[in-house]
Amino acid sequence: MLSRLGTGAVIFTLVLTSSLAANAQDTIKIGIPTGLSGANSVVAPSVVQSAELAVDEINATGGILGKKVELEVADDGSGAAGAQKAADSLIFQKKVNALISMQTSAARNGMLPVVTRGKVPYIYTSLYEGRSCNKYLYADGAVPEQMVGPIVDHFMDAFKAKTFFLVGSDYAFGRGMLAFTKVYIEKKGGKVVGDEYQPMDATDWTAIISKIRSANPDAVIFSTAGGAPNVTLQKQYKAAGMKAVVGNLSVDEGTAKTMAADADGVFISASFLTNIDTPANQKFMAAMKAKFGGKLLTPNDLSVPQYDAVYLYKAAVEKAKSTAVDPVVAALAEVSFDGPRGKVQMNAQRHAPLTMYLGQVQSDGSVKIVKSFPNVSPGEQCPKL
Repeated sequence: MLSRLGTGAVIFTLVLTSSLAANAQDTIKIGIPTGLSGANSVVAPSVVQSAELAVDEINATGGILGKKVELEVADDGSGAAGAQKAADSLIFQKKVNALISMQTSAARNGMLPVVTRGKVPYIYTSLYEGRSCNKYLYADGAVPEQMVGPIVDHFMDAFKAKTFFLVGSDYAFGRGMLAFTKVYIEKKGGKVVGDEYQPMDATDWTAIISKIRSANPDAVIFSTAGGAPNVTLQKQYKAAGMKAVVGNLSVDEGTAKTMAADADGVFISASFLTNIDTPANQKFMAAMKAKFGGKLLTPNDLSVPQYDAVYLYKAAVEKAKSTAVDPVVAALAEVSFDGPRGKVQMNAQRHAPLTMYLGQVQSDGSVKIVKSFPNVSPGEQCPKL
């Protein structure tokens, strides 16, 4: 009797294991490590919504290579330690086929060693300071070469700005973005009269605002961690009665809406704005509203690249005819997707030429498009890859 029960248990286990393996083979898992807590918590939920829409649309048309696509979302805490844990869980426990994520640069940099060890394709979807190069990494967000020029040139031309004060978060993104900005300003004949940095979680900007007041620049440019630091800095700057025109290299349209009147007049540079007047964007916006209704979070330049990236991964897998890592990584440079931002192809040293928009935040938090700049090159990013 014991023998017969043991045999049955073994048979049951084998059948169950076989069934689970078959189910695993019928799905493609995409991991999304993103900052549901910490500095990016203001915008990360909109990133998840964009990914959910893309996956719903893909599954409704047969999935990828006939396989259903599933999302695995993990909170990276907006920092390096949390990102390492999230990536470890997604790659080695959840067995995801790829990582597609909007993250802080600190989280991205902390996660890359885990990605290398796990050998999974990784599409980074955030605008960032540029030059993050890894065998498995591609980026479809904007870099300084695409973001800085529209703001600085407009300030110099429209406002006759000659002196600039720079403020950023003290980590790779803030310092990298503003280092490029300083060089760009000086090449254009302007002068940087001050640059100040605070930790990513800073909430009191009083001392820096006092320094701006003393320097009396024609313009200020902010580059903080996306989300919460943007809100506190801009609110305090406005409350202090500062008059210098503001450009922000990290505020997205969703965050602008939360700031509303506090951000009135701020100029931003983005590869996506909700009022881009194209059929593809109108279709995307309608689909987002239909899916999420009153729970829809404002699509923005930190969330829409996530939507594009899911489709880019789909195209790469279909070109490779497999989810095998090396063929997919090679294919990511060759495929493109025509979506709400226009055509996106990560064929410029693992980065994408993008149409960029200079926008100005209105008193209700909406963003007016001031100028557009088609097909802006990301410049030299990863020449050795």
